[in-house]
Amino acid sequence: MARALYIHWPFCLAKCPYCDFNSHVRDRVDHTVWETALLADMRHEAELKGGEALESIFFGGGTPSLMPPALVARLLAEAERLWGFAEGIEITLEGNPSSVEAANYAALASAGINRASLGLQAFDDATLRFLGRLHDADEGLAALDVAQRHFGRVSFDLIYARPGQDLPAWEAELRRALGLGTSHLSLYQLTIEPGTRFATMVRQGDFAPLDEDACADLFTLTRELTTAAGMPAYEISNHARPGEESRHNLAYWRYLDYAGIGPGAHGRRGGMATVRHRKPENWLDAIDSQGHGIAEERRLDPGEQASEAMLMGLRLAEGVDLPALAARFGLPDEALCDARKLDFYAQQGLTWRRGERIGVTEAGMPLLDGLLGELVPAGLLAV
Repeated sequence: MARALYIHWPFCLAKCPYCDFNSHVRDRVDHTVWETALLADMRHEAELKGGEALESIFFGGGTPSLMPPALVARLLAEAERLWGFAEGIEITLEGNPSSVEAANYAALASAGINRASLGLQAFDDATLRFLGRLHDADEGLAALDVAQRHFGRVSFDLIYARPGQDLPAWEAELRRALGLGTSHLSLYQLTIEPGTRFATMVRQGDFAPLDEDACADLFTLTRELTTAAGMPAYEISNHARPGEESRHNLAYWRYLDYAGIGPGAHGRRGGMATVRHRKPENWLDAIDSQGHGIAEERRLDPGEQASEAMLMGLRLAEGVDLPALAARFGLPDEALCDARKLDFYAQQGLTWRRGERIGVTEAGMPLLDGLLGELVPAGLLAV
């Protein structure tokens, strides 16, 4: 049963050129309408699950730091009424580090947010302009300072492997990030996603992505510096001090059930996959017509669930408990992982087996996508 709740706020002030998330720019947002609709979507999910208290809530987007704090407070109050909150619940809100949004941090903390995740993305103005960000470097650092004063836990994102970026430049930037005192960092290599403005720019020759060898060198440096600083990677792109990992995201990667509400939100509950309508206006229409925003709901067969669990779990430094996962889905171990290939890649230093757990090594993580295709049987990956 779901013990995690994801709430999607789809609106941004501008669409970043690298972003393929479900985000939209609108001249006007009627917050009263959105409060009513989000509450209806939430109540629908609560009717379908058991009585376990929520252990985490995550406001994602879009830019949920643009939400009025009163709306955030109302949603949290209803979530607590419907599900109850586990002791020490983690409640995260994503935000852009602008001065406008930072002005809301005190009120958001009072509303119940206890963890903030800020999209700093870079520390210099030229790069921020390239990435389409609306804040400048000083504004971002000032917002981070405000966040650290108001929230018990703070994380921020950086994008690296940018065109022309070399090892000394990234080392200096990452060392600066590690010195800012947060307990969690999300460090993402720039990827050119289909359908984004960056994809168009690359196709037109406006810039060339960094080559794979340079990206691999930057990835290795990232792991070395974060580990030395006491913030090792617990997932391929996420780094934290021990005990400061994102509990909400771990629920995804450990393939636990979660409810997802709001436009485009996905959910997993009791072997069912749910997907909400992606376009905000279509989602609102669905709320009006059927009382929830679900566009698709279907039962996943054991093979599909096992495939998803393997693809998610092998992203983690902790790997997966193979027999436990196989038993969970009523499948033999060999249906989830090709033991022969696992042993072969272990000899190459790319995978590991410790007792009943298996995983991908530091050396294997840059090759994760390829390894997943080798380790997880084709029958699972094809479902």
